[in-house]
Amino acid sequence: MPEIELRGLTKRFGSVVAIDDLSARIFDREFFVVVGPTACGKTTLLRLIAGLLRPDRGEILFDGVRMNEVPPDRRGVRMVFQGQNYALYPHLEIYHPKRWSNLSFPLKLRKEKAPGIAERVGKVVRRLGISQELFSRKPQELSEGQKQRVALGRATVLPPKVFLLDEPLSHLDPPARSKAREEIRRLHGELGATTIYVTHDLAEAFLLGDRV
Repeated sequence: MPEIELRGLTKRFGSVVAIDDLSARIFDREFFVVVGPTACGKTTLLRLIAGLLRPDRGEILFDGVRMNEVPPDRRGVRMVFQGQNYALYPHLEIYHPKRWSNLSFPLKLRKEKAPGIAERVGKVVRRLGISQELFSRKPQELSEGQKQRVALGRATVLPPKVFLLDEPLSHLDPPARSKAREEIRRLHGELGATTIYVTHDLAEAFLLGDRV
């Protein structure tokens, strides 16, 4: 899994400077936490690493290889967004082995066959404790904790090299947050990915991170 290096990274939106000459190194398989208040550029940083935005200046390197021009689908990056529906597809059911669904979506894009889809999704739902009773539901029919687990499942059904988490626990109540933190930390260890997690919660940052 890659070591990530950011060199002099800058991103502006008009007159607003979201990221200003940022340099950092995230080590191979590290759980690295970025903590800061709302609107300080945390989400922008993740989108730059994922390739969803292009920097105005500076470089992003994975294992010493410049990634600025590499498209998102070739970076081996998976991202779980903040927000009430965790960027799940509201019109798709959670899982169906033959139809497009939230958990099978990344595999369908790769034209995986049904047996391969069933095997990969099976591993994810067992790992995250996603009940088969949820498969036929739409995201809006799930609890916040269930949505969060499905979002993690979709992001990891193809094991990522880099795992980006954008305040994924922000809509959970305290008991659910505690359980979800344990799941995320365990998932990081099982995947062996380099993980970057952003939060506004300093206590959460120190509970989760190898480095903050």
